Amino acid sequence: MRRFRRIMLIALASGILAFLIVPFLIPVETNGTLTAAEAAGEGAEFLTVNGLEVHIETAPYTGDDADPPLIVLLHGFGASTFSWREVLQPLAQAGDVIAYDRAGFGFTERPTEWQGENPYGTPGNLALLDALLTEFAADREVIVVGHSAGGLIAAEFARLNPRTVDRLVLVAPSVYTAGGVPAWLAPVLGVMQIDRLGPLLVQGIASSGEQLLEQSFVDQAVLTDAVREGYRAPLTVMGWEAGLWRFTTAPRGNNLLANLDQITQPTLLITGDADTVVATADTERLATELGGERNPPELVVVPRSGHLPQEEAPVEFVDVLLDWLKRE
Repeated sequence: MRRFRRIMLIALASGILAFLIVPFLIPVETNGTLTAAEAAGEGAEFLTVNGLEVHIETAPYTGDDADPPLIVLLHGFGASTFSWREVLQPLAQAGDVIAYDRAGFGFTERPTEWQGENPYGTPGNLALLDALLTEFAADREVIVVGHSAGGLIAAEFARLNPRTVDRLVLVAPSVYTAGGVPAWLAPVLGVMQIDRLGPLLVQGIASSGEQLLEQSFVDQAVLTDAVREGYRAPLTVMGWEAGLWRFTTAPRGNNLLANLDQITQPTLLITGDADTVVATADTERLATELGGERNPPELVVVPRSGHLPQEEAPVEFVDVLLDWLKRE
């Protein structure tokens, strides 16, 4: 019996020692081979915001208004400015348009260390949007458009900054299913050994991301090889895994869901009629809860469309948005 206990103690001690040491012996390398600028391509535009090199795309206003509004586009999880490619220029009929890659995605810098606010978390996302509006808004009307997880950021920012955001557009917004790491799991992921291997753990996004992309479209013919390549391009950036891991473990806390009636701006909700990523029913439910009785949003359900109506039905998407902007 004593011998058995001694063997068990030795095995336990060996296991603990292996857990403490082995993760630091495993090489953690990136699959990416390019810098962000190289991956983004010639002519790509970057702007330093809050110490972060942010990839942006812009479309100048094409109308004749002397003081056009600023339209800001926020993409969803796993996406980038690429997801706005079909509507960026057409929306310039209504104002100056800017789309940007949120921290952890696209070609925006992916730091592993920073001073001050974590750029990957909800507070950091709100701070980045605020800084961009300070740079571009110049005391003019601001229209914030957020898709999916970007919709949550857009809505929370609008709630907290009613004097900054004049109108709000939420496209299949991920409000009821915000995602992120459960609070109870965060301390576990913060353990040095697990944190060390984190970038390896998220490398599977390359394959699971393909499945999510396919689920986002009703008409798979729209999901061409060129579209797939556009979504894969950020995965060629050196260190994308470390950035995604930092995003995964970043704080997601916000108070939007408990305060939906506090959004006072005119709001448009757009969803596809066959969205299974953020269920169409979720956006329909949001239409009954956001803004309260005094400021209900307008809801438009785009037929034969999934989670990405701005890509799957870009003409209808632009028509709906421009018509709403004119009426509002």
